[in-house]
Amino acid sequence: MDPVDTTGLAEPFLRTQLESLGLAVEYVRAEGDTLYRRGDDGGELPVLDLVGGFGATILGHHHPEVTALAKELLAAQVPVHAQFSLHPYAEAVARRLNDILHRETGDPGPYRAVFANSGAEAVEAAVKHAELDRGSKAAALRARIDESVARARRAVRDGARLSETARRLAEGGDFEALAAAVGDANRARAEEPPVLLALTGGFHGKLVGSVQLTHNPVVREPFRALATPCRFVPAEDPEALAAVFAEERRTLLGLSVSDPGVSDLGASGGVVDVVEHRLPRLCALVLEPVQGEGGVRPLTAGYLREVQRICAEADCPIVVDEVQSGMGRTGTFLAGSAVGLRGDYYVLAKSLGGGLAKAAVMLVHHSRHRPEFELLHSSTYAKDAFSTLIAARTLDLLEADGGALYRRAAERGERILTRLAGVRDDFKDVVVDVRGRGLMIGLELRDQANSSSPVLRELSRADVLGYAAAGYLLHAHALRVFPTASATTTLRIEPSVRITDAQIDQAETGLRALCELLRAQDGERLLSR
Repeated sequence: MDPVDTTGLAEPFLRTQLESLGLAVEYVRAEGDTLYRRGDDGGELPVLDLVGGFGATILGHHHPEVTALAKELLAAQVPVHAQFSLHPYAEAVARRLNDILHRETGDPGPYRAVFANSGAEAVEAAVKHAELDRGSKAAALRARIDESVARARRAVRDGARLSETARRLAEGGDFEALAAAVGDANRARAEEPPVLLALTGGFHGKLVGSVQLTHNPVVREPFRALATPCRFVPAEDPEALAAVFAEERRTLLGLSVSDPGVSDLGASGGVVDVVEHRLPRLCALVLEPVQGEGGVRPLTAGYLREVQRICAEADCPIVVDEVQSGMGRTGTFLAGSAVGLRGDYYVLAKSLGGGLAKAAVMLVHHSRHRPEFELLHSSTYAKDAFSTLIAARTLDLLEADGGALYRRAAERGERILTRLAGVRDDFKDVVVDVRGRGLMIGLELRDQANSSSPVLRELSRADVLGYAAAGYLLHAHALRVFPTASATTTLRIEPSVRITDAQIDQAETGLRALCELLRAQDGERLLSR
């Protein structure tokens, strides 16, 4: 047996992939929008970071106030592990978030907060809570139906008769045959699994539950047997959503008793009839107002209005995933608020930790909140003093001066979009589109599967062209970008609000050079280091 290679133990396959694409570099320091990597001579080489922790650094790397607070908290030895005790700092964050949601959505709430460590974990908390709510409503409905059957049984004993519909369901039998038929039908329908809905192109995490909501089959399909599957609905197609709701509609049967003497049959004891009750089967619809990993695609206001209408009619809660698009990145605290979206649940993470702490939160509207969830769901590190106090300071910085940082995010983003639109217009043979909102921007490259360059053809067919472009930009232009996870020809541009005009110039210069190279079909140069 060949000896096992132990030279690389921490994700060795990923390391190999990074090396082949020119991305295997070590960063040793970070500040603002700059990461520093070690050069061959041991010195530091600055790299303009446009990845921004996949949206986690709206304030930049090591914001001075956030870093200072972190040092103070560690020096003060604030408890990290004080589970099952009071957490006034978490209450303060929840209240601040409620104030912001009220301002941006007009909904007075309140929204109850459940803290987590990551976006994927918070998404799973939202779905778990939605299923608890759905299951509780379904159980309450079945209990009411059992009561209706008991009332009907008493009415029959007092002289009530079965309606034509009831007799058909009982197949000509007596009341007990009817009750048995109702019970059999309801058991079969109630035992069907709940239905989760998400949009094509959506990305909501890679944990066992959240990966079922992520549309990309490459990361989802290997684990489809481990959790409740999700139905994916085409984005920007409200008719398709309505059709799915119609397909998934289920009802349970109950019994009603008319008042004595009211029936056309003239029965003094009344008439027992069959009625239908809508079964709560739709657990939740999960969506991102701006689809990040799906290629930075903002959903339109008109579409989201229809989504809200359709979901409200079916009593299906909407989970708004603002993990990447929230915290001011798109020019408002919530990307959804700019297009009139209101959620039953909100999920925040990434920049909530100020680019330093691991912090996330799930917010559920009080109208759906189930108090028992707070005992059924927990996390060892969630809601600790360090991460929560960092989150509070982050909110203070975002909200300071009447939301000056939101306005700056919108202004910086507009400047970048204008520059990249110029790149697109000059290289229409290379760039498909430039899109986004605020500091969440994507530049989509054209597929090179039919390129005259064998290298570009192979990179494109292997779905790594965007990563190869990132390697080129890193080494040739000290520019750090990555493609989005589920649309790998789209390069993400997600800097902080601290990005300067000079850095925007640097980004444009590098991207123009990349487009020149692709126009020239120079695959060898793309991979040169």
